[in-house]
Amino acid sequence: MIFGRRAAGAGTRTRREGCGERMDVAYPAAELGRRGEDVAAAFVCRKGWRILERNWRYRHLELDMVALDGLELVFVEVKTRTAGGIGSPAEALTPAKRAHVCRAAQAWLSAHDAWDRPCRFDVLCLVHDGTTFNVEHMPDAFRFSDGRRAVDRRNAAWQPW
Repeated sequence: MIFGRRAAGAGTRTRREGCGERMDVAYPAAELGRRGEDVAAAFVCRKGWRILERNWRYRHLELDMVALDGLELVFVEVKTRTAGGIGSPAEALTPAKRAHVCRAAQAWLSAHDAWDRPCRFDVLCLVHDGTTFNVEHMPDAFRFSDGRRAVDRRNAAWQPW
């Protein structure tokens, strides 16, 4: 799915009302990531999900987005790259990064006393071609399965860890 529209010129910005989607022509790396997360939020809104948190942090842990898809919590990892860059967004989700996201999800569940809620881990891969973002949604992209103990002993049997 492609989001965005051609802007008037380099460096100009447009904003589409609704879910807060923003598009730029050219971005520095940090700005590209922020804009990618805005596009990802708009994508999630269009799917009818409710965003509970964006860029949630606890100590050194971070979740890009926590959303509610019906009754299921979705921990969304957003990976943004430029077209023609080295590696795809999905390749950036290493086993270490997946473990980091799982630890952050555990911290979020503890902080919100939500251990009884069903959840999954989705990945949104965004590629910016200079004018638009191409979004690939990978639902239920990974599970916590490295054998480490969970942060809390109250986890329900459905949880992926």
